[in-house]
Amino acid sequence: MKTVFSVRSLTLAAVLLCSPFALYSGTALHAQSSTAAAKVGILNREQAAAILPEKVFYRGLSAPIQARNSGGVRFADSKLILAALVDTSGYSTAVKETYQAYLITEVPLMLGDKTLAPGAYGFGFIADDKMVVLDLGANQLFTTTTTRDAALPRPNPLQVLPDPGSASRYRLYLGRSYVTFEAAPKQN
Repeated sequence: MKTVFSVRSLTLAAVLLCSPFALYSGTALHAQSSTAAAKVGILNREQAAAILPEKVFYRGLSAPIQARNSGGVRFADSKLILAALVDTSGYSTAVKETYQAYLITEVPLMLGDKTLAPGAYGFGFIADDKMVVLDLGANQLFTTTTTRDAALPRPNPLQVLPDPGSASRYRLYLGRSYVTFEAAPKQN
């Protein structure tokens, strides 16, 4: 038996394969499979930098992140929290005092003793062992207490480590100071 392909059937096949739906479906399937294969837990700086944007918006400017000083966590539902130090050279001294890093969270977060909604934020570790969290317009949302870890063997400018006191809690460090965080409990 001979199979004959007409120009019309080949054209139809080409249109279907190159259609936005086919491209979207293929992309969605690839994204789903790579997300499903993604490991839950801490993301090192290479993993976090691969996901983070190269530049972030804050207080009217775009600034490059410091990919070498980034980290994050992938939660069981594949949602992320990412943090990175930011090059704040274009900002005023007043902004630089509180804005040192960028935080992106896809989950409601317990950050110290405060709850933070999903979104993008600026933050910094300030005097009196405090972390300040700011919205993208540089408006202060809250402060929470940080802890100094004198036993940390080799502090990095920014890193995420597990919290020894809990399997679901992590520590976000700037140098030797840290704040604990975890996904906030779901509210009914």
